[in-house]
Amino acid sequence: MAEKIFLSPPHMGGSELRYVKEVFESNYIAPIGAFIDRFEASVAAYTGAKHALALSSGTAAIHLALRVAGVGRGDKVLASTFTFIGSVAPILYQGAEPVFIDSDESWNLDPHLLAEAIEKQKPKALIVTHLYGQSAKIAEIAAICENEGVVLIEDAAESLGALYRGRHTGTYGRFGIYSFNGNKIITTSGGGMLVGQGKEDIARAKKLSTQAREETLWYEHTELGYNYRMSNVLAAIGVGQMEVLPERIAKRREIFGWYRELLGDIEEIAWMPEVEGSRGNRWLTTLTFASADPMKIIRALAQESIESRPLWKPMHMQPLFKNAPVYGGMVSERLFAKGLCLPSGTALRKEDIEKITSIVRRAL
Repeated sequence: MAEKIFLSPPHMGGSELRYVKEVFESNYIAPIGAFIDRFEASVAAYTGAKHALALSSGTAAIHLALRVAGVGRGDKVLASTFTFIGSVAPILYQGAEPVFIDSDESWNLDPHLLAEAIEKQKPKALIVTHLYGQSAKIAEIAAICENEGVVLIEDAAESLGALYRGRHTGTYGRFGIYSFNGNKIITTSGGGMLVGQGKEDIARAKKLSTQAREETLWYEHTELGYNYRMSNVLAAIGVGQMEVLPERIAKRREIFGWYRELLGDIEEIAWMPEVEGSRGNRWLTTLTFASADPMKIIRALAQESIESRPLWKPMHMQPLFKNAPVYGGMVSERLFAKGLCLPSGTALRKEDIEKITSIVRRAL
């Protein structure tokens, strides 16, 4: 049986095991230690964010961003509907009410629908997702939020290293978040990062992430906090992964180029675009079919031990959010019905992509 080709498996760079060994030798394996400081500093330096906080997940980072922004029960929070549940579940954690915004031709959030939703809903915050490693029209979105007094939280979980007008995704809003889950462009096995421009914001988030413990010798608590900090062990892996991030982005973009080279003549296929002025990390190679059923392609690939998946099912189509308002919806619904994610791991060779694309051709 052929070795399975996964959608986006981890890919270590070589230094991670040595750094983890250093952690064990120091015995600082808890959520404190030199590698946490190094990991936070490396992400801040790479992205241009002023402050960074290493956490247990990207979802935890979004939750803390909402909490620090003062979002609470009954507040309305706008969000991209075409995204993963982790982007929007924290809205419910805070007892707030999600309102979903459809995509435009970029597949990312539609700024025109955003302006309409802000006028009618009077939200406190917006969570915008940079989908599949491609930047949304974030400068335009940020300007709308600033003019309307809406807190902007960028879900850049999939887009670490992506640029818009030369600036990193995750650094336009009051808060940005990154994910280091096992399938991301770099990974700590599980983990996330909250970044922000405000020193007090990140200090407040750090306190909340450590059970909101007061600065006393004993354990004193005056408010609710969470156990959200990253361990020094995982941070050591992250430091090693950050060293190879530029290579990983270059390889993901090369893989996308191979797919486009080998399938570009098929009129049935359309690729996720890069908006003008942006440069994505191409975390996953994604496409849509004009008429073909993506599930047919997924089944054909699965028969050859190759993992592929549909695009995200929009949040407004999820039973959990059946009563939530949505602005638009047709674009993301069509993307879900006709879209496909292809294997994009950075250890793939061109002959692997040739095998995958030949199966796609046969299935079509």
